[in-house]
Amino acid sequence: MKQGAQATRGFRLKQLPFMAVVCTVMLIVYRTTNYQYRETEIEAELYPFDSLKGLASLRLSSLPRGIIHSRTDLELSSLSLKSRSKANISGHYNLLAMAVGIKQKHNVDIIVKKFLTENFTIMLFHYDGNIDGWSDLDWSNKAIHVMAQNQTKWWFAKRFLHPDIVSIYDYIFLWDEDLGVENFHPRRYLDIVISEGLEISQPALDPNSTDIHHRITIRKSKKKVHKRVFDDRGSLRCSSSSRGPPCTGWVEGMAPVFSRAAWHCVWHLIQNDLVHGWGLDMKLGYCAQGDRTQKVGIVDSEYILHQGIQTLGGSSVKKMSSLEESTKRRRSTFDMRSRIRRKSTLELQIFEERWEKAVEEDRSWVDPYEKHYSWFIFQRYARRRKDKS
Repeated sequence: MKQGAQATRGFRLKQLPFMAVVCTVMLIVYRTTNYQYRETEIEAELYPFDSLKGLASLRLSSLPRGIIHSRTDLELSSLSLKSRSKANISGHYNLLAMAVGIKQKHNVDIIVKKFLTENFTIMLFHYDGNIDGWSDLDWSNKAIHVMAQNQTKWWFAKRFLHPDIVSIYDYIFLWDEDLGVENFHPRRYLDIVISEGLEISQPALDPNSTDIHHRITIRKSKKKVHKRVFDDRGSLRCSSSSRGPPCTGWVEGMAPVFSRAAWHCVWHLIQNDLVHGWGLDMKLGYCAQGDRTQKVGIVDSEYILHQGIQTLGGSSVKKMSSLEESTKRRRSTFDMRSRIRRKSTLELQIFEERWEKAVEEDRSWVDPYEKHYSWFIFQRYARRRKDKS
Protein backbone atom coordinates (compact mmCIF):
# COMPACT_ATOMS: atom_id res chain seq x y z
CA MET A 1 0.00 0.00 0.00
CA LYS A 2 2.78 2.36 0.95
CA GLN A 3 4.58 1.73 -2.31
CA GLY A 4 1.32 2.31 -4.25
CA ALA A 5 0.71 5.62 -2.50
CA GLN A 6 4.27 6.74 -3.15
CA ALA A 7 3.96 5.77 -6.81
CA THR A 8 0.73 7.76 -7.12
CA ARG A 9 2.31 10.75 -5.40
CA GLY A 10 5.32 10.49 -7.68
CA PHE A 11 3.10 10.36 -10.74
CA ARG A 12 1.28 13.50 -9.60
CA LEU A 13 4.52 15.31 -8.97
CA LYS A 14 5.67 14.43 -12.46
CA GLN A 15 2.41 15.87 -13.82
CA LEU A 16 2.93 19.26 -12.17
CA PRO A 17 5.48 20.65 -14.69
CA PHE A 18 3.32 19.41 -17.54
CA MET A 19 0.21 21.06 -16.08
CA ALA A 20 2.15 24.29 -15.54
CA VAL A 21 3.16 24.34 -19.21
CA VAL A 22 -0.44 23.64 -20.29
CA CYS A 23 -1.79 26.42 -18.06
CA THR A 24 0.85 28.86 -19.37
CA VAL A 25 -0.02 28.03 -22.98
CA MET A 26 -3.74 28.42 -22.28
CA LEU A 27 -3.11 31.78 -20.60
CA ILE A 28 -1.09 32.99 -23.59
CA VAL A 29 -3.77 31.81 -26.02
CA TYR A 30 -6.49 33.51 -23.94
CA ARG A 31 -4.61 36.80 -23.72
CA THR A 32 -3.78 36.73 -27.43
CA THR A 33 -7.37 36.00 -28.38
CA ASN A 34 -8.65 38.67 -26.02
CA TYR A 35 -6.13 41.18 -27.38
CA GLN A 36 -7.11 40.41 -30.97
CA TYR A 37 -10.78 40.77 -30.06
CA ARG A 38 -10.16 44.16 -28.47
CA GLU A 39 -8.08 45.25 -31.45
CA THR A 40 -10.93 44.23 -33.78
CA GLU A 41 -13.38 46.24 -31.69
CA ILE A 42 -11.10 49.30 -31.79
CA GLU A 43 -10.61 48.91 -35.55
CA ALA A 44 -14.36 48.72 -36.04
CA GLU A 45 -14.81 51.96 -34.12
CA LEU A 46 -11.95 53.84 -35.76
CA TYR A 47 -12.39 52.53 -39.30
CA PRO A 48 -16.04 51.62 -39.76
CA PHE A 49 -15.78 51.64 -43.54
CA ASP A 50 -12.72 49.37 -43.57
CA SER A 51 -14.17 46.97 -41.02
CA LEU A 52 -17.15 46.38 -43.28
CA LYS A 53 -15.02 45.28 -46.21
CA GLY A 54 -15.27 41.60 -45.33
CA LEU A 55 -19.03 41.85 -44.87
CA ALA A 56 -19.35 43.93 -48.03
CA SER A 57 -17.43 41.34 -50.04
CA LEU A 58 -19.98 38.74 -49.00
CA ARG A 59 -22.83 40.99 -50.02
CA LEU A 60 -21.15 41.72 -53.36
CA SER A 61 -20.28 38.12 -54.12
CA SER A 62 -23.08 37.97 -56.68
CA LEU A 63 -21.24 40.57 -58.82
CA PRO A 64 -18.15 39.99 -60.98
CA ARG A 65 -15.20 41.80 -59.37
CA GLY A 66 -14.39 43.88 -62.43
CA ILE A 67 -17.73 45.70 -62.33
CA ILE A 68 -17.44 46.80 -58.68
CA HIS A 69 -16.63 50.53 -58.32
CA SER A 70 -15.87 51.17 -54.65
CA ARG A 71 -14.95 54.86 -54.80
CA THR A 72 -16.61 58.07 -55.90
CA ASP A 73 -15.77 61.76 -56.29
CA LEU A 74 -17.31 65.23 -56.30
CA GLU A 75 -17.06 65.90 -60.03
CA LEU A 76 -20.14 67.06 -61.92
CA SER A 77 -21.06 64.94 -64.93
CA SER A 78 -22.49 66.17 -68.21
CA LEU A 79 -25.80 64.80 -69.44
CA SER A 80 -24.53 64.88 -73.01
CA LEU A 81 -21.50 63.52 -74.84
CA LYS A 82 -19.94 66.97 -75.27
CA SER A 83 -17.78 66.96 -72.14
CA ARG A 84 -16.21 64.52 -69.72
CA SER A 85 -15.77 64.60 -65.97
CA LYS A 86 -12.35 65.68 -64.71
CA ALA A 87 -12.19 62.39 -62.84
CA ASN A 88 -11.98 60.58 -66.17
CA ILE A 89 -9.16 62.75 -67.49
CA SER A 90 -5.59 62.23 -66.30
CA GLY A 91 -3.98 65.10 -64.41
CA HIS A 92 -3.87 66.77 -61.01
CA TYR A 93 -7.01 67.84 -59.18
CA ASN A 94 -7.53 69.96 -56.11
CA LEU A 95 -10.53 70.89 -54.01
CA LEU A 96 -11.64 74.13 -52.36
CA ALA A 97 -14.33 73.55 -49.71
CA MET A 98 -15.82 76.45 -47.76
CA ALA A 99 -18.64 77.01 -45.29
CA VAL A 100 -20.43 80.12 -46.56
CA GLY A 101 -23.34 82.45 -45.86
CA ILE A 102 -25.03 84.93 -48.18
CA LYS A 103 -23.61 87.89 -46.24
CA GLN A 104 -20.14 86.99 -47.50
CA LYS A 105 -21.24 86.42 -51.09
CA HIS A 106 -19.03 89.15 -52.57
CA ASN A 107 -15.89 87.97 -50.82
CA VAL A 108 -16.56 84.31 -51.61
CA ASP A 109 -17.05 85.26 -55.26
CA ILE A 110 -13.56 86.79 -55.34
CA ILE A 111 -12.00 83.71 -53.71
CA VAL A 112 -13.75 81.19 -55.94
CA LYS A 113 -12.84 83.01 -59.16
CA LYS A 114 -9.15 82.81 -58.24
CA PHE A 115 -9.38 79.06 -57.66
CA LEU A 116 -11.45 78.34 -60.75
CA THR A 117 -8.71 79.73 -62.99
CA GLU A 118 -6.55 76.86 -61.71
CA ASN A 119 -9.21 74.22 -62.42
CA PHE A 120 -10.14 73.61 -58.78
CA THR A 121 -13.32 71.79 -57.84
CA ILE A 122 -15.47 74.09 -55.69
CA MET A 123 -17.71 72.85 -52.89
CA LEU A 124 -19.76 75.30 -50.85
CA PHE A 125 -21.36 74.40 -47.53
CA HIS A 126 -24.31 76.75 -46.97
CA TYR A 127 -24.89 77.17 -43.26
CA ASP A 128 -27.66 79.82 -43.59
CA GLY A 129 -30.03 77.82 -45.79
CA ASN A 130 -29.70 80.23 -48.71
CA ILE A 131 -28.58 78.56 -51.93
CA ASP A 132 -30.81 80.41 -54.40
CA GLY A 133 -29.05 83.69 -53.59
CA TRP A 134 -25.90 82.42 -55.33
CA SER A 135 -27.51 81.42 -58.61
CA ASP A 136 -26.75 84.74 -60.36
CA LEU A 137 -22.98 84.13 -60.16
CA ASP A 138 -21.64 82.77 -63.45
CA TRP A 139 -19.74 79.94 -61.72
CA SER A 140 -22.55 78.84 -59.39
CA ASN A 141 -23.72 75.95 -61.58
CA LYS A 142 -20.14 74.64 -61.70
CA ALA A 143 -19.90 74.39 -57.92
CA ILE A 144 -21.30 71.72 -55.60
CA HIS A 145 -23.74 73.18 -53.09
CA VAL A 146 -24.59 71.49 -49.79
CA MET A 147 -27.04 73.07 -47.37
CA ALA A 148 -27.59 72.46 -43.65
CA GLN A 149 -28.86 75.16 -41.31
CA ASN A 150 -26.40 76.55 -38.74
CA GLN A 151 -23.70 73.92 -39.16
CA THR A 152 -19.94 74.49 -39.00
CA LYS A 153 -17.17 73.82 -41.49
CA TRP A 154 -15.98 70.81 -39.50
CA TRP A 155 -19.51 69.37 -39.32
CA PHE A 156 -19.76 69.54 -43.11
CA ALA A 157 -16.24 68.20 -43.64
CA LYS A 158 -16.81 65.14 -41.47
CA ARG A 159 -20.01 64.24 -43.34
CA PHE A 160 -19.22 65.14 -46.93
CA LEU A 161 -15.44 64.90 -47.34
CA HIS A 162 -14.79 61.26 -46.48
CA PRO A 163 -11.31 60.25 -47.76
CA ASP A 164 -12.80 57.79 -50.26
CA ILE A 165 -14.90 60.58 -51.77
CA VAL A 166 -12.06 63.09 -52.13
CA SER A 167 -9.35 60.59 -53.05
CA ILE A 168 -8.80 62.02 -56.55
CA TYR A 169 -7.73 65.40 -55.14
CA ASP A 170 -4.06 66.03 -54.46
CA TYR A 171 -4.77 68.89 -52.04
CA ILE A 172 -7.83 69.96 -50.07
CA PHE A 173 -8.28 73.60 -49.08
CA LEU A 174 -10.73 73.76 -46.16
CA TRP A 175 -11.18 77.51 -45.79
CA ASP A 176 -13.29 80.07 -43.97
CA GLU A 177 -15.28 82.60 -45.97
CA ASP A 178 -13.76 85.83 -44.57
CA LEU A 179 -10.32 85.66 -46.18
CA GLY A 180 -8.85 88.31 -48.45
CA VAL A 181 -6.91 86.79 -51.36
CA GLU A 182 -5.50 89.85 -53.10
CA ASN A 183 -1.95 88.58 -52.46
CA PHE A 184 -2.67 84.91 -52.94
CA HIS A 185 -2.42 82.69 -56.03
CA PRO A 186 -3.42 79.01 -55.74
CA ARG A 187 -1.00 77.60 -58.33
CA ARG A 188 2.05 79.42 -56.99
CA TYR A 189 1.03 78.34 -53.50
CA LEU A 190 0.86 74.66 -54.47
CA ASP A 191 4.18 74.85 -56.31
CA ILE A 192 5.79 76.02 -53.06
CA VAL A 193 3.99 73.40 -50.94
CA ILE A 194 5.16 70.62 -53.26
CA SER A 195 8.75 71.87 -53.46
CA GLU A 196 8.93 72.21 -49.65
CA GLY A 197 7.35 68.80 -49.03
CA LEU A 198 4.56 70.21 -46.86
CA GLU A 199 1.71 67.83 -46.05
CA ILE A 200 -0.21 70.38 -43.93
CA SER A 201 0.09 74.10 -44.53
CA GLN A 202 -1.63 77.46 -44.62
CA PRO A 203 -0.98 80.84 -46.24
CA ALA A 204 0.63 83.34 -43.89
CA LEU A 205 -1.59 86.06 -42.45
CA ASP A 206 -1.15 89.69 -43.40
CA PRO A 207 0.02 91.52 -40.22
CA ASN A 208 -3.04 93.77 -40.61
CA SER A 209 -5.37 90.79 -40.19
CA THR A 210 -8.04 90.65 -37.51
CA ASP A 211 -7.93 87.93 -34.85
CA ILE A 212 -4.33 86.74 -35.07
CA HIS A 213 -4.15 84.17 -32.30
CA HIS A 214 -0.58 82.88 -32.65
CA ARG A 215 2.48 84.68 -33.96
CA ILE A 216 3.59 81.71 -36.05
CA THR A 217 0.87 82.51 -38.61
CA ILE A 218 2.06 86.11 -39.22
CA ARG A 219 3.77 86.66 -42.56
CA LYS A 220 7.55 87.01 -42.67
CA SER A 221 8.10 89.33 -45.63
CA LYS A 222 11.64 88.13 -46.38
CA LYS A 223 10.84 84.43 -46.41
CA LYS A 224 9.09 82.05 -48.77
CA VAL A 225 8.12 79.56 -46.04
CA HIS A 226 8.62 79.33 -42.30
CA LYS A 227 8.01 76.35 -40.03
CA ARG A 228 8.59 77.77 -36.55
CA VAL A 229 8.45 81.01 -34.62
CA PHE A 230 10.80 82.44 -32.00
CA ASP A 231 9.02 84.30 -29.24
CA ASP A 232 10.23 84.92 -25.69
CA ARG A 233 7.26 87.00 -24.61
CA GLY A 234 4.49 85.72 -22.36
CA SER A 235 4.27 82.39 -20.55
CA LEU A 236 4.51 80.24 -23.68
CA ARG A 237 8.05 80.76 -24.97
CA CYS A 238 9.12 79.52 -28.38
CA SER A 239 12.80 78.79 -29.02
CA SER A 240 14.97 76.66 -31.28
CA SER A 241 14.43 73.75 -28.89
CA SER A 242 10.62 73.89 -29.19
CA ARG A 243 9.30 70.76 -30.84
CA GLY A 244 5.55 71.31 -31.11
CA PRO A 245 2.58 73.65 -31.44
CA PRO A 246 2.06 76.50 -31.42
CA CYS A 247 5.81 77.15 -31.82
CA THR A 248 6.32 74.73 -34.71
CA GLY A 249 4.36 72.04 -36.56
CA TRP A 250 1.17 74.08 -36.37
CA VAL A 251 -1.44 75.75 -38.58
CA GLU A 252 -4.67 77.47 -37.62
CA GLY A 253 -8.15 76.21 -38.44
CA MET A 254 -9.23 79.16 -40.62
CA ALA A 255 -7.32 78.27 -43.81
CA PRO A 256 -5.65 74.84 -43.61
CA VAL A 257 -4.46 72.98 -46.70
CA PHE A 258 -4.07 69.20 -46.56
CA SER A 259 -2.42 66.71 -48.85
CA ARG A 260 -4.45 63.63 -49.74
CA ALA A 261 -2.52 61.48 -47.26
CA ALA A 262 -2.76 64.05 -44.47
CA TRP A 263 -6.51 64.49 -44.98
CA HIS A 264 -7.06 60.74 -44.71
CA CYS A 265 -5.62 60.99 -41.19
CA VAL A 266 -7.26 64.32 -40.27
CA TRP A 267 -10.75 63.13 -41.25
CA HIS A 268 -10.43 60.31 -38.73
CA LEU A 269 -9.17 62.77 -36.10
CA ILE A 270 -12.26 64.99 -36.47
CA GLN A 271 -14.80 63.99 -33.83
CA ASN A 272 -18.27 63.48 -35.29
CA ASP A 273 -20.07 65.21 -32.41
CA LEU A 274 -17.58 68.03 -31.73
CA VAL A 275 -18.57 70.47 -34.44
CA HIS A 276 -16.42 73.52 -33.64
CA GLY A 277 -13.09 71.77 -34.09
CA TRP A 278 -11.45 73.34 -31.04
CA GLY A 279 -8.30 71.42 -30.09
CA LEU A 280 -7.80 69.91 -33.54
CA ASP A 281 -5.10 72.44 -34.43
CA MET A 282 -2.87 71.15 -31.64
CA LYS A 283 -3.10 67.59 -32.96
CA LEU A 284 -2.96 68.12 -36.73
CA GLY A 285 0.81 67.58 -36.68
CA TYR A 286 0.25 63.91 -35.89
CA CYS A 287 -1.20 63.62 -39.41
CA ALA A 288 1.81 65.22 -41.13
CA GLN A 289 3.11 61.89 -42.48
CA GLY A 290 6.43 62.41 -40.74
CA ASP A 291 8.18 65.00 -38.61
CA ARG A 292 5.69 67.80 -38.03
CA THR A 293 8.49 70.34 -37.62
CA GLN A 294 9.35 69.72 -41.29
CA LYS A 295 6.06 68.61 -42.86
CA VAL A 296 3.88 71.44 -41.49
CA GLY A 297 4.52 75.03 -42.52
CA ILE A 298 3.33 78.56 -43.23
CA VAL A 299 3.74 79.91 -46.79
CA ASP A 300 4.85 83.55 -46.62
CA SER A 301 5.12 84.50 -50.28
CA GLU A 302 1.43 83.71 -50.86
CA TYR A 303 -0.51 85.28 -48.01
CA ILE A 304 -4.07 86.18 -47.04
CA LEU A 305 -5.90 88.77 -44.96
CA HIS A 306 -8.14 87.43 -42.19
CA GLN A 307 -11.05 89.83 -41.96
CA GLY A 308 -12.46 88.32 -38.77
CA ILE A 309 -16.12 88.67 -39.83
CA GLN A 310 -18.36 86.39 -37.78
CA THR A 311 -21.60 85.44 -39.52
CA LEU A 312 -22.37 81.85 -38.48
CA GLY A 313 -24.94 82.07 -35.68
CA GLY A 314 -25.46 85.79 -36.30
CA SER A 315 -28.63 87.74 -36.94
CA SER A 316 -30.80 87.24 -40.00
CA VAL A 317 -30.41 89.28 -43.18
CA LYS A 318 -33.85 90.91 -42.93
CA LYS A 319 -34.01 94.70 -42.97
CA MET A 320 -34.15 96.34 -39.56
CA SER A 321 -37.27 98.48 -39.21
CA SER A 322 -36.45 100.42 -36.05
CA LEU A 323 -33.76 101.30 -33.56
CA GLU A 324 -35.43 99.11 -30.93
CA GLU A 325 -35.47 96.12 -33.28
CA SER A 326 -31.85 96.80 -34.19
CA THR A 327 -30.87 96.81 -30.52
CA LYS A 328 -32.73 93.56 -29.87
CA ARG A 329 -31.02 91.84 -32.76
CA ARG A 330 -27.57 93.01 -31.66
CA ARG A 331 -28.30 91.66 -28.18
CA SER A 332 -29.57 88.39 -29.66
CA THR A 333 -26.44 88.04 -31.80
CA PHE A 334 -24.22 88.68 -28.78
CA ASP A 335 -26.10 86.05 -26.77
CA MET A 336 -25.70 83.55 -29.59
CA ARG A 337 -21.98 84.28 -29.80
CA SER A 338 -21.66 83.71 -26.05
CA ARG A 339 -23.46 80.38 -26.29
CA ILE A 340 -21.29 79.31 -29.22
CA ARG A 341 -18.14 80.20 -27.33
CA ARG A 342 -19.27 78.28 -24.25
CA LYS A 343 -20.01 75.22 -26.35
CA SER A 344 -16.67 75.54 -28.14
CA THR A 345 -14.84 75.69 -24.82
CA LEU A 346 -16.70 72.62 -23.58
CA GLU A 347 -15.89 70.76 -26.81
CA LEU A 348 -12.20 71.60 -26.34
CA GLN A 349 -12.27 70.04 -22.88
CA ILE A 350 -14.05 66.93 -24.18
CA PHE A 351 -11.60 66.57 -27.06
CA GLU A 352 -8.58 66.81 -24.78
CA GLU A 353 -10.08 64.25 -22.38
CA ARG A 354 -10.78 61.87 -25.26
CA TRP A 355 -7.22 62.22 -26.51
CA GLU A 356 -5.73 61.50 -23.11
CA LYS A 357 -8.05 58.52 -22.61
CA ALA A 358 -7.18 57.13 -26.06
CA VAL A 359 -3.46 57.45 -25.33
CA GLU A 360 -3.89 55.68 -22.00
CA GLU A 361 -5.92 52.81 -23.44
CA ASP A 362 -3.85 52.17 -26.56
CA ARG A 363 -0.79 50.49 -25.04
CA SER A 364 0.74 49.81 -28.45
CA TRP A 365 0.77 53.49 -29.48
CA VAL A 366 3.95 55.48 -28.91
CA ASP A 367 3.75 59.28 -28.89
CA PRO A 368 6.68 60.62 -30.92
CA TYR A 369 6.22 64.02 -29.24
CA GLU A 370 5.58 62.87 -25.68
CA LYS A 371 8.23 65.11 -24.15
CA HIS A 372 6.82 68.23 -25.72
CA TYR A 373 3.23 67.27 -24.97
CA SER A 374 4.03 66.94 -21.26
CA TRP A 375 5.79 70.31 -21.36
CA PHE A 376 2.81 71.93 -23.07
CA ILE A 377 0.37 70.52 -20.48
CA PHE A 378 2.63 71.86 -17.71
CA GLN A 379 2.70 75.32 -19.32
CA ARG A 380 -1.08 75.37 -19.71
CA TYR A 381 -1.54 74.27 -16.08
CA ALA A 382 0.84 76.99 -14.91
CA ARG A 383 -1.10 79.63 -16.86
CA ARG A 384 -4.40 78.47 -15.35
CA ARG A 385 -2.94 78.66 -11.84
CA LYS A 386 -1.66 82.16 -12.59
CA ASP A 387 -5.05 83.29 -13.96
CA LYS A 388 -6.86 81.99 -10.87
CA SER A 389 -4.48 83.80 -8.54
